[in-house]
Amino acid sequence: MIYHFHPIDRPMIWGAEQWILSAYPGRDSICVETGQNIWHMLCEQKDQLVGKHVFARYGDTFPLLIKFIDAHDDLSVQVHPSDQWAQKYGEPWGKTEMWYTLPSEPGARIYCGLKQQLTPEQYKQMVADKTILSALAEYEIRDGDCFFIPAGRIHAIGSGCQLCEIQQTSDTTYRIYDYDRRDKEGNPRELHTERAAECINYNDVQLARTSDNAANDKAVNNLVSCPYFVTNVLQVTEPILREYSRLDSFVCLICLDGECNLTELENDSQTTISKGELILLSATTADVRLSGSFRALEVYID
Repeated sequence: MIYHFHPIDRPMIWGAEQWILSAYPGRDSICVETGQNIWHMLCEQKDQLVGKHVFARYGDTFPLLIKFIDAHDDLSVQVHPSDQWAQKYGEPWGKTEMWYTLPSEPGARIYCGLKQQLTPEQYKQMVADKTILSALAEYEIRDGDCFFIPAGRIHAIGSGCQLCEIQQTSDTTYRIYDYDRRDKEGNPRELHTERAAECINYNDVQLARTSDNAANDKAVNNLVSCPYFVTNVLQVTEPILREYSRLDSFVCLICLDGECNLTELENDSQTTISKGELILLSATTADVRLSGSFRALEVYID
């Protein structure tokens, strides 16, 4: 089965988010075909929707949240906890995520990981001195860059960035520095210095820009493979076959450019998605043919 969902627009202090697939409590995506939110669909269809091993691991929690981010201003410097650290404070899941960058303002930048190893004491002093940005690795982004952000990696999105974010279903964020901004009531935005200090990877100096696929001519390129999701970028000009029958997982396709035509080979049903749209293919979906001229992200759990 193939499902479309109504996007959820969220104005933010720094710009805007559009949640194109979400099962976060209170912000559940509504399915166009069924009129149900994704949580109710999962409760009814169980492993038929998400796959046997996914359902065994997550139960009635849909495991991913997918969104577009449009940053008009700098986002806060932040870090996310692992599952272990999140559960210490009563949250069910931590937050590992990835960003795939889209055409952005010239000179737009992302901070991701560290320039040098830090100690917890150095970190706290730099937060107090408001110099923490100087410790972070800085990247001027290009269309098609991929940044993988495991739990514990300090990161920040800069003004002018546009990107697609794929993450665990979690909104647990520890804010480290926020440029002294205030909320709509005029109060300083809360920082989480101590909790962040517990879960930061202080040795995280590896290259964070894991792939630049804008110049890659292959039709299918793997961006991220981790325990929480697999993401490939599809750059298609000739029809290709995707053998989803071999997966024990749902599949999300997010069209970034052009128009993607999908045909289910088992029953010859067809659908089309255009730029900015997402479809969810249930775990019962067999092999499909993709055609058209498009760029898309393909996401599933291995």
